[in-house]
Amino acid sequence: MVTTRHTAALGAAELDEIRDLLDAAFDDFDDHDWEHGLGGQHAVVREDGLLVAHGSLVQRRMLVGGRSLRVGYVEAVAVHPDRRRLGHASTVMAALEALAPAYDLLALSASDAGLPLYEARGWQPWRGPTSVLGPTGPEPTPDDDGSVLVLVLGGQDVDRDLPIACDHRDGDVW
Repeated sequence: MVTTRHTAALGAAELDEIRDLLDAAFDDFDDHDWEHGLGGQHAVVREDGLLVAHGSLVQRRMLVGGRSLRVGYVEAVAVHPDRRRLGHASTVMAALEALAPAYDLLALSASDAGLPLYEARGWQPWRGPTSVLGPTGPEPTPDDDGSVLVLVLGGQDVDRDLPIACDHRDGDVW
């Protein structure tokens, strides 16, 4: 069963449990990655009371063609290593995607391993160049070109060939 709650509604024990899952799911999950997944909505899947999957959706500001968009950014999607390939990641994504009406656009940065999941759900690559609005101004992020995916919401007219710039944060900016 999947439930969705804001970070503020999660207790310390549940946050510790989520962090433990993320550490088990990723070899290189660090404190910056953890921070990126906080402050928004969390979708969690439990089986017999055990946490088996997680994802979060946090608000970020992005510039697209000079327009500031309110973006729901997907972070920290993980499934316990013993529970993979059972549809849990799709369940998490469906719960996060259901929150889409609150945003102008949904976006994420896909790993090679996660790409098939997102593409199967209709997520599309951003074709334009990426950058970050860094402390000293806009900075190109060419290593992220092609790895940013978006879910264009019904009725939205977003040109995926335009440059896109994300807000700055510590660690990986995308």
